[in-house]
Amino acid sequence: MGLTWQDVEDIAFELAQSYPDEDPAHMPMPELLRLVTELDDFEDDPEKVDEQTLEHIAQAWSEELAHQA
Repeated sequence: MGLTWQDVEDIAFELAQSYPDEDPAHMPMPELLRLVTELDDFEDDPEKVDEQTLEHIAQAWSEELAHQA
């Protein structure tokens, strides 16, 4: 089973692994959406996401990067 919009923490982990040098806090939402939907394991509909979910993903990604540092 692939990742869906409900898998915020797992998406954040995958983004941190794939893009460790990116700063999610300053990333435009369209760019974040593109990176998420391009993850190999992502299988949800890009049209089903809202801005709040993307904000949660960006925050979780920032936290994941902080844990890896």
